[in-house]
Amino acid sequence: MSVFDRGFLFADAVYEVTAVIEGALVDFDAHQRRLERSLGELGIEFDGSAVDLRAIHRELLARNQLDEGLIYLQLTRGCADRSFVRPETATPSLVLFTQSMSLIDHADARRGLRVVTRPDLRWHRRDIKTTQLLYPSLMKSEAVAAGVDDVWMTEGGYVTEASSSNAHILTTDGRLITRPLSNDILHGITRAAVLEYARESGVTVEERPFTPAEALTAKEAFNTSATAFVTPVIELDGQAIGEGQPGEATARLRELYIDQSRARLTR
Repeated sequence: MSVFDRGFLFADAVYEVTAVIEGALVDFDAHQRRLERSLGELGIEFDGSAVDLRAIHRELLARNQLDEGLIYLQLTRGCADRSFVRPETATPSLVLFTQSMSLIDHADARRGLRVVTRPDLRWHRRDIKTTQLLYPSLMKSEAVAAGVDDVWMTEGGYVTEASSSNAHILTTDGRLITRPLSNDILHGITRAAVLEYARESGVTVEERPFTPAEALTAKEAFNTSATAFVTPVIELDGQAIGEGQPGEATARLRELYIDQSRARLTR
């Protein structure tokens, strides 16, 4: 990668992370659709028909003998002289790598996450999956330094997201509450799948903002992401959510997501 690559100089780049279980890809087509949307929003011209991303993912799986973990894909606008004005023409740069890790038997799912609230000071196009991750990285690092696991960022008194996950609560009467899609949050692939499976199983889903105070009255809470699936949140700002331990409803949603993902793997 050149030092003049705009991904390096301006974070002028987008990325996707696709989970791998049983040597196959989870929600691959949905990740590719979001990638195309992100590229379109930034005006990065990439000829997907000329590069078979599915074949590249499969080759990475084979070369690295990856059974469980993730494939990271990053696509930048490409190289150009350093200027705040984006170049009229540039050849996009593409890089992918694999990471082996346990996703199904995840320690966070067994013990639950303790989170703290922090103000959401990111730019207001969080729906584009860019590599501008400095602020959430700083906030998560601050949380870990404070002895907890993650943050729930807030704006206007309402929860937006965790550092790299979508946030959800389950009410005492069984409703699933999660912030609606907008420019304020990433349109999570795992979020969408979990909501679909929850509705199919009879869970009432309400897409609306919720406050930290409402979360503290919830029965359970959880995050969703491609690398952690459905992960319980058991504490917020030092106060227990529900019984202060991973709950049965969250565990069922996690099992449901894993089972449905296994049935829809891309090989």
